[in-house]
Amino acid sequence: MSSYDLSLLGWTDLRAAELPTGTVPARVARVDRGAAEVLAADGHHHVKYAAHVRRASAADPVALPCVGDWVALRLLPEGRYELDVVLPRTTAFIRGGVSRDSIGGLSGDGQGQVLAANVDVVFVAEPSMHSTDFADLGRIERLVALAWESGGTPVVLITKSDLFEQGLDDLLADVRVAAPGVDVHAVSSLHGEGVELVAGYLGGSRTAVILGPSGAGKSTLVNALAGESVMDTQQVRAADGRGRHTTVHRELIPLRGGGLVIDTPGIRRIGLYDIGEGVDLVFSDIETLAGRCRFGDCGHNGEPGCAVLAAVDSGELPERRLESWRKLQREAAWMAGRTDARLRKEQQNKWKVITKEMRRSGRNRP
Repeated sequence: MSSYDLSLLGWTDLRAAELPTGTVPARVARVDRGAAEVLAADGHHHVKYAAHVRRASAADPVALPCVGDWVALRLLPEGRYELDVVLPRTTAFIRGGVSRDSIGGLSGDGQGQVLAANVDVVFVAEPSMHSTDFADLGRIERLVALAWESGGTPVVLITKSDLFEQGLDDLLADVRVAAPGVDVHAVSSLHGEGVELVAGYLGGSRTAVILGPSGAGKSTLVNALAGESVMDTQQVRAADGRGRHTTVHRELIPLRGGGLVIDTPGIRRIGLYDIGEGVDLVFSDIETLAGRCRFGDCGHNGEPGCAVLAAVDSGELPERRLESWRKLQREAAWMAGRTDARLRKEQQNKWKVITKEMRRSGRNRP
């Protein structure tokens, strides 16, 4: 059984101070239903969750152990480990429980799901050619907003750049407008172009997660970073240009050259969750323009003296970008409302139980 140097997995003295007495640390490499694959100093282990961990996860899915988590393992009398505690996360990439219903509206329960934890860098992978269209700028904006919100540093990778015959510089310029202040790079994993540049964001114990749609070449990039085939890959379907779901689970992979990377399944849709500064950072150009509007509460929907609409009319601000901002603002507001409603319902249910117990106690008094 291989052993691991925990410092190369990201273990620090600060984390050690949070470790409960009588437990040993490990990092989650992969999760399954009610169990996880973890990397510990004495090797790789398959561990089940303690009962209190399962209860906490049932009440709040964000508490569920996820890839990248640091956890405390407790040795049971029968000689096996049990996952006893999820240690506090330094960063967490959380997607909201949002989906489209059959009539095109939003549906969901307002709860989130952690895709990756304790991540330093979020690589947003977007293929330079997605089906017959160029890169999906709206998806890039959404993922970068969530990356900022996670606490990690977003980096946009335009993958499969070798398939883009002309206009790559223009595409990169458009992506930089969609992700202001974010590093944007073209990468061809098959030809090794840009891979060393991507590896430069890692090293030591830094951890990155790669997010993007199926067919973006995420697993191919992981293999290129690892210097060996650690993830299966498939070709994009020729009929519609869409990728197959090669990766069906999230997995933490230590790299021989230092650093760790988390590969993820392709993302079709990802809802916002507890969005605050993330959207503002992605749309910093709109925030700057809004400061010049006549009214401080301008909604950019036809108000007189709106600097944002004036920028759209002059061509300074792409209309697509304003529509994307409006869409994310609506979704963030909807998610906040759903979360508030869920919390109110939980509080009501709690008081119903308390009231019922009080009435029962009153009836049982002598």
